[in-house]
Amino acid sequence: MIAAAAVFVAVEYYFWIVLPKSQHHPPPLGLRIYLNLSWGLVTSLYFLMVGYVSKDAPRRAMSSKFWMLICFVMPAGIGAVLYFLLRAPLVSRCPACGTHVQSDFHFCPQCNYQLTASCGNCYRSVRATDQFCTRCGHELERDAMPPRLRVMAE
Repeated sequence: MIAAAAVFVAVEYYFWIVLPKSQHHPPPLGLRIYLNLSWGLVTSLYFLMVGYVSKDAPRRAMSSKFWMLICFVMPAGIGAVLYFLLRAPLVSRCPACGTHVQSDFHFCPQCNYQLTASCGNCYRSVRATDQFCTRCGHELERDAMPPRLRVMAE
């Protein structure tokens, strides 16, 4: 955020102080204000986007340096579009064994620890407070949901 503000100030300094000295006929004042503000905002948003990528990539077990480089090298925000199209799902840790698991997993692939409540019939996600599955109508009381998931619902 500080870098984006610094970039905005630097762009404004360039357009108001440096550029007019090198031009023989500066553009009209209204056009200068429009260009100054628009280029300042665009560059600031660009730096904010790179900052977001640098914080979001590690949460998804991705290389933040690689994606920041892609965002800087690819022009006109194409790197950020690529990041949002190709980014991995959120990753968390299994409480039992510490393995990295995707947030939409119901069970840990290493130790079979149940991470979230799921229907025993169709295996879709359900809330721990549901009595019946919203997809297939299966009665969830018959399933052997771990007590810790029931406690989390209360």
